[in-house]
Amino acid sequence: MALRIAFDLDGVLADMELDLVRQAEALFGKEPLRRLQERATEPATAEQTAPSPAPDDAADSEPPSADAPPENAPAFVKLRLTARQQGRLWRHVATIDGFWELLAEIEPGSVARLAALAADRQWEIIFLTKRPECAGATAQVQTQRWLEAKGFALPSVFVVQGSRGRIAAALDLDYVIDDRPENCLDVVVDSKARAILVWRDDESLLPAATRRLGIGVVKSVGECLDILTQDESAVQQRASMVEKMKRLLGLKAGTVDA
Repeated sequence: MALRIAFDLDGVLADMELDLVRQAEALFGKEPLRRLQERATEPATAEQTAPSPAPDDAADSEPPSADAPPENAPAFVKLRLTARQQGRLWRHVATIDGFWELLAEIEPGSVARLAALAADRQWEIIFLTKRPECAGATAQVQTQRWLEAKGFALPSVFVVQGSRGRIAAALDLDYVIDDRPENCLDVVVDSKARAILVWRDDESLLPAATRRLGIGVVKSVGECLDILTQDESAVQQRASMVEKMKRLLGLKAGTVDA
């Protein structure tokens, strides 16, 4: 039976934050962004986690509701921005025609390798994202174009909200690949799917309960694909041995053990 696998996009395959940093530099200046990035690499303190004032040129006259980022905006990892700064950045991104088609691939060639493995092994692949809309085609269409440009023909893309675990259960997925520990936790709690966390940061920053809850942890998409390939081969070998034993025992193929 073919594996059914869901891949998250931003932080797993697509380098969203690289482009967001560039756009933030254009809005706030390189020096303020450099300081924010330096802070992001330091252990968080009470002072650092407290909201910082927005830049002087922020739109102070706008109502608070206009400052908030979109509800479906992906979370920042490398940048520590206030809600006002995030809101302003996402409003700017929304004006960029085809923003989601412009992103770099985190691991060049990983999408094409995934496509080749899926075709060879008949995996059923879907891509999950919570990308907000921007100028041009819909976020779904832009994402499909990006995947096709990277070598994955006819991709199935779902722009979704809510628990990844419930999505995995509804779609009867075998694996969900994500870069957010909370999403992987949703998967193991709310579904029978296995979660694999792509964690490129220092392992000392990994939530303590991650491995204890059975969440697989890898450093790269390449390592993830190696594991998926090995795991499928092991499953096929076990199934072959079961069928061989049934034949030796004179049981019909497909007999269900009590």
